[in-house]
Amino acid sequence: MKIRNLHSWKLSYGEAARLQSKLARKVRFESIEKPLRFAAGLDCSFSKDGQKIIAAVVVLKLPGFEVAEIQSAVCPLTFPYIPGLLSFREAPACIKAVEKLKTIPDIFIVDGQGVAHPRRFGIASHLGLFFDKPTVGCAKSRLIGVYEEPALAKGSFSPMRDKQETIGGVVRTRTNVKPVFISVGHKCTLEDAVETVLACTSRYRLPEPTRHAHQLVSRLKLDI
Repeated sequence: MKIRNLHSWKLSYGEAARLQSKLARKVRFESIEKPLRFAAGLDCSFSKDGQKIIAAVVVLKLPGFEVAEIQSAVCPLTFPYIPGLLSFREAPACIKAVEKLKTIPDIFIVDGQGVAHPRRFGIASHLGLFFDKPTVGCAKSRLIGVYEEPALAKGSFSPMRDKQETIGGVVRTRTNVKPVFISVGHKCTLEDAVETVLACTSRYRLPEPTRHAHQLVSRLKLDI
């Protein structure tokens, strides 16, 4: 898959934060018009020595969730853990894995935040600009924002807000199970993002594309 080359990764922490604010203005909120045939999930983990980052991308065919393609990549870890700058730590490995894809996904679901971020530019938005594809952030925990707990039934939704702005949604993907935190990454609406995650969720809390990616990266790190 062809990937855009947006910028260098050799940045100071201040430069990285300023770049996020600049690139956030390029995020597009637009409805997805075409039916989704292939959904990709992206997840990362770290090697046992903590010196490498491992990324896995799993492309599933919809609606049956058949695996269409799997790719992975390993990169040296060059950026420290800094809240709000996660994409500068993980995105290079994600990009390297996605570059190997022969199947072109219609949408990416990323284990992380989209615009539900202090500078409205989490890893799902960052990758969305590189991929130039609809991208959804589906995180297991909240980074910023306030919300009311959604009802306990699967499909229940509660908006997440920051400074009077709706930045995402808190969605129950399984009855009586902790919700996930969904936000637009790029080239979709929040409604699209929520509908996509729910359509990609079966018996588990996580949508199938990122659940498969998480399982894969968990296996890979045992040998790295």
